[in-house]
Amino acid sequence: MTERGLLIVLSGPSGVGKGTVRKAIFESSDNDFQYSISMTTRNMRKGEEEGVDYFFRTKEEFEALIEAGEMLEYAEYVGNYYGTPLSYVEETLAKGKDVFLEIEVQGARQVKEKVPDGVFIFLTPPDLEELRSRIVNRGTDHADVIDQRMKVAKEEIEMMALYDYAVVNDEVPKAVKRIKEIIASEHFRVDRVIDKYRKMIEEL
Repeated sequence: MTERGLLIVLSGPSGVGKGTVRKAIFESSDNDFQYSISMTTRNMRKGEEEGVDYFFRTKEEFEALIEAGEMLEYAEYVGNYYGTPLSYVEETLAKGKDVFLEIEVQGARQVKEKVPDGVFIFLTPPDLEELRSRIVNRGTDHADVIDQRMKVAKEEIEMMALYDYAVVNDEVPKAVKRIKEIIASEHFRVDRVIDKYRKMIEEL
């Protein structure tokens, strides 16, 4: 029987650098995760690709998938839906592959209810001024949207208690190293491997 893969959930406030850190993890030579691409109704940003960064869908298409129970999690954030297709995640975990989710904080709460044995990592900014600076320097949002994102970010940081680990994104290579070390250690937790050893004992 194949050992079930780990579900690794990375989230944090808008502008903290989730996408940048995730890309750095997946570009490294020792990466052994399957990235679960999220779905969104927001507009595609410059440099993004359909089916690579996100699955871009209309609001109507997204709501139809919610109705059909085909989302592991979803959230409405600053006027757009974000979510994770369920079937891909379950099939990949069953094959023994680790699945890496980069999602919004609201979505992570839903995943924790459905998959409590996942590894939940909260990416934090060094401080809130740095966070505002990152959002402003993106150049993709108007001032009122930036203010709204900052308000939401403060609320999201207060939800850190839902997570297993907090990783500061002061420098991307350091954040990547910390996350990889967390995942490596999680594979050796007794509660994850004990059933395999019990089965071996039964077969003696």
